[in-house]
Amino acid sequence: MKVVIYTQVYENYAWNEDGSIGTGKDAYWKAKGGDEYVVTGIWDQEEATTAVMVLREQIEKANDYYTETIVDWELVDNDYLTQFERDQLEYEGKIEFPAKVLEWA
Repeated sequence: MKVVIYTQVYENYAWNEDGSIGTGKDAYWKAKGGDEYVVTGIWDQEEATTAVMVLREQIEKANDYYTETIVDWELVDNDYLTQFERDQLEYEGKIEFPAKVLEWA
């Protein structure tokens, strides 16, 4: 089995008059989609939960300009394709941009 991890990305659109980025209460975070990460070689729900928690620090990012956080994950069969991968097959006939694969020991 494998785990598919879904994230949400936000970009800070707050710029001060002097050209600096707005931070804290002055920040303006705009949702910009997200990513799907795949972790292969998972045996069960317990291992999936552990993998997501361990890999969280590789996936989530945060600074004054950009934030990416995990919003959901699911345990799926090995032949599962993400929605984006299925769309590529349907419209392009091939997958040119597969989901990002993370290594899990």
